[in-house]
Amino acid sequence: MLLSSPSYVAFWATSLLGIAYSAGVPIPRRIVGAGTSGLTVADRLSEDGKSTVLVIENGKIVDSPRINQVYSGVAAIEPDWSYQISSVRQPNLNNRSATVVVGKLVGGSSAINAMMTIRGTSDDYDQWGSFFGKDSSWSWEGLLPYFKKALTFSPPEETVAKSVNITWDNSYWGNSSTVHTSWPRFQWPALDEAAQFEAFRDIPGVEFPPDSGSGKAGVYWYPSFMDPKKIERSYARTGHFDLINRTNFEVLTDSKVTKILFNDGVATGVSFERKTGNSTATFDIKAKKEVIIAAGAIHSPQLLQQSGVGPSALLKAAGIDTVVDLPGVGQNFQDHPSVFTSFVRPYSLGVGNAAAWLGMPVIAPDTFENIASKLEKLDHATLLPNGTDPTVVAGYKAQMKIMAAAIRSPNTAFYHHVLTGSASSGRIADLHPLSRGTVNINITDPFKSEPVVDYRTLTNPVDLDIMVEIVRFTKRYYFETRLRDLAPRQMQPPEAVQEPEDIKEFLRQSVNPSYFHPVGTCAMMPRELGGVVDERLKVYGVKNLRVVDASIMPVLVGANTCQTTYAIAEKAADLIKADA
Repeated sequence: MLLSSPSYVAFWATSLLGIAYSAGVPIPRRIVGAGTSGLTVADRLSEDGKSTVLVIENGKIVDSPRINQVYSGVAAIEPDWSYQISSVRQPNLNNRSATVVVGKLVGGSSAINAMMTIRGTSDDYDQWGSFFGKDSSWSWEGLLPYFKKALTFSPPEETVAKSVNITWDNSYWGNSSTVHTSWPRFQWPALDEAAQFEAFRDIPGVEFPPDSGSGKAGVYWYPSFMDPKKIERSYARTGHFDLINRTNFEVLTDSKVTKILFNDGVATGVSFERKTGNSTATFDIKAKKEVIIAAGAIHSPQLLQQSGVGPSALLKAAGIDTVVDLPGVGQNFQDHPSVFTSFVRPYSLGVGNAAAWLGMPVIAPDTFENIASKLEKLDHATLLPNGTDPTVVAGYKAQMKIMAAAIRSPNTAFYHHVLTGSASSGRIADLHPLSRGTVNINITDPFKSEPVVDYRTLTNPVDLDIMVEIVRFTKRYYFETRLRDLAPRQMQPPEAVQEPEDIKEFLRQSVNPSYFHPVGTCAMMPRELGGVVDERLKVYGVKNLRVVDASIMPVLVGANTCQTTYAIAEKAADLIKADA
């Protein structure tokens, strides 16, 4: 329910986050941001009717057909309810900048994404746990129960499934959540999209997992975040807010929290601003238990740094007193770089629910070993910004060791290609970029400005090698499989672009650093490896403070990030309850 007291309805915000309140009825004990993870955690913590939760959100409750309509997808992105932050210029992309887009409304980015219900492979999640040892619960087996808890799965209609041979396995899905994933009532049967799907059978090594949620790389049909009865988008607001009417669960919109309050290293509450007319007042609210940040990969590190938790040199330059020197805050920034390709075919159809998620041994069987070896031989410290803390360097080296093994694994997807059924092949993505960027406060105006976002795209030269193979594989797919019978024509990159060096120049001109999947800036890794949070998502060096959102992913998953963020939030809720 929405807080109705007049003193709580006029808050103004530019930062999404979660906090915890002090005792004293009716003030809640815990507060989390109202995005994908924040609403999930808030719902789960308040289920018992005892734990009071206030969710503070920077945006508004937005009712729009562009959000609800299934066909809208990312057309739901609007400046009025999303952040659109320009990055610094990227030297390796011919000095172009890019735009970061994140949700700014109740429901967060789950309200404006493309609704693709995709999870990574088992390799992706086992990699996370490997930073802590073989017994970590952050693994495929440890997260699968939370993937199942997060969503209610509805199979496709029988006629649709038969028309294009959609398969699924209910053992990978749950049926108890109020967030839904289901299938459109129509696919283009036996036409262009089916031909695209079947064409992958002409490529050695391509697997066809029986279900998109099986944790296996390959080519498969996948469901959408859609309510099968309403035929509308199903997202964090509809699943974890609209249906809830609890006196112990409140949502406060239009709010800007500027700082986490500490007393002797213990998070005790937050400071926030309230704007009325032309004046702005600042208030402090105490926390009885924990402060829980759910601001996402762009704003969670910003809030930590504004509060004195982060790299001490950066904080000093911004005039902020250091509470704890935590060098990893705002580092390790990752997103999926992508590039538009066009291989025109004779006819144009609609968007479907099939995609390829393939490993390097499949897309580059002749070169993947050389690429992995090249990565191993690099001086990884030189690929990070000058002055990077030794712990962050150590963490990057540990990641690159894992990524070299991933390049050799057929079950770590590097290649992403959605089969749209349209006249051109569309956007293809590198699912495991090796370059690492930063998200840091603007030292000249840390409390009023958006953070400084630097993708540092292609700073690791192996990224270019991988993306060259992605482009070359896409061309082989259209010209060396049964799709050649459809008389494709190469339009983008231009047909003259054939040699690897020419493809690299095309990529420098064309790559978009973002696929709207920012992660990694509050990484869950050991502190000695530049980590920000531990396995219980507690921030190192302080007490009563956690981060619960996509920023904790140490390595970007080879998938859209929404479903994984739901699973993180479900697991976090159990961790918080266990520690209460």
